Amino acid sequence: MNFIVYDLEATCWEGRPPNMVQEIIEIGAYKINRYGEVMSTFNRFVRPAMNPTLSLFCRQLTTIDQVTVNRARPFPEVIEDFQEWAGVLDYEECMFCSWGSFDKRMLIQDSTLHRLESDWIEPYHLNVRRQYHEIRGWNTYKGLKKVVLLEGFEFSGVYHRAISDAENLAKIFIKYIDMWRF
Repeated sequence: MNFIVYDLEATCWEGRPPNMVQEIIEIGAYKINRYGEVMSTFNRFVRPAMNPTLSLFCRQLTTIDQVTVNRARPFPEVIEDFQEWAGVLDYEECMFCSWGSFDKRMLIQDSTLHRLESDWIEPYHLNVRRQYHEIRGWNTYKGLKKVVLLEGFEFSGVYHRAISDAENLAKIFIKYIDMWRF
């Protein structure tokens, strides 16, 4: 089994105005085998369909600029690439692992928005944040960056960039690889 340790960035607004639907704008992922070895990485930007203009808040938070998403391919094309890379299209056994449930919900929501199947993600998802906090015996959730530092790792890359957050999550995932419940 391969583990797809992934993170998403999505459109966002300060205060989350009504009638604004978040859409994925970046997918970053690490493919890790059962021995904790990184097999490959995936990083793509996605052009949002409903709200194609990024807010100033979103551009500042993610450091993703408007030109980048304008040049990106739409979700259906990018998600097909992601599924192919992960092995879903070849029926490889894989488990999708994210920090919390937001990323899973976004994949399902964007798949629904574009009238695509989402059954490839729903039963094959591990909420690393929840299980990590259970392992540590913590009652309140801590952010990924704080956990990475508490575990003695250096935070790599840019916070709130999907590929960087996936890389840092992979450090935690690999450290505890024998403790995750599927």
